[in-house]
Amino acid sequence: MAPMPLLGLEHSDRHTVSFEFFPPRKPEGFDNLFERMSEFEALEPSFVSVTYGAGGATRDNTHELVIRLLNETSLTPVPHLTCIGHRKHEIDTILERYAEAGVRNILALRGDPPANPTESWDPNGDFDHAADLVQHIQAFGDRNGCSFGIGVAGFPEGHPDTPNSLLRMDHLKAKVDAGADWICTQLFFNNHAFHDWKERVRLKKIDVPIQAGIMPITSIGGLQRMADLAAGTVFPAPLLKSLSRCNEDPESVMQVGIHWATEQCRDLLDQDVDGIHVYTLNKSDASRRIHHALGVKTAKSIREGS
Repeated sequence: MAPMPLLGLEHSDRHTVSFEFFPPRKPEGFDNLFERMSEFEALEPSFVSVTYGAGGATRDNTHELVIRLLNETSLTPVPHLTCIGHRKHEIDTILERYAEAGVRNILALRGDPPANPTESWDPNGDFDHAADLVQHIQAFGDRNGCSFGIGVAGFPEGHPDTPNSLLRMDHLKAKVDAGADWICTQLFFNNHAFHDWKERVRLKKIDVPIQAGIMPITSIGGLQRMADLAAGTVFPAPLLKSLSRCNEDPESVMQVGIHWATEQCRDLLDQDVDGIHVYTLNKSDASRRIHHALGVKTAKSIREGS
């Protein structure tokens, strides 16, 4: 099994555009998501990633969503895989299932412990860092003759567990040296922070493609959840001023959030970013409006001659 070739970047001077889904917890959530799936397919993303809950809390739902995307859509799924609290044999079982199903890429993450751990939760596990997981996936491929393309996370605005910015860059370099093929960043709203971080990445001689993580704000509640989930993310004053003028009117808030994200993406494309990864929250409207406003052709559509 050959890995998917670096998400189409090595043979194209165009950008990847990709989306992130999370696996619904209930059957009706799956039904609602797949009712909108044709809207995502029409945008021809280079790939779609599928999240994996803290401590593997949504492991089965992640696998179910990945398999349905493979079998029922034209989309290319890239499952997240976290290692904290997992044993090597558990990771091997997951990799075996993905290899058999035809998955060609994995987004390898350290992950977070569950907020409410169950009795089966192992606080020790066999992995301390994401680099250990990358190395394990590589070794699995060598043993079984099936290689995966491996993505890892990048943090333009820092990570709460590693306040030392030089050490954070060492950790990123370790993941790439262990065999990572590409980087997908945490969401950010300040492009200056991303551009500066990217320069420091290249100074570290990390040369793999980078997908920039963008999440359009669609509600004030969503903004507050982002602040909780993406610790360290800076919300620029001009963005907050624009949102405050909306007086919490839902449509106005959505328009401001989509406009801000669109301008972020426009600047990133102008600066020749390798790819843009949109955190969709399983909603197609904002993603569609941003995609259409930019008028981009993805690496996938270029390969297919459209």
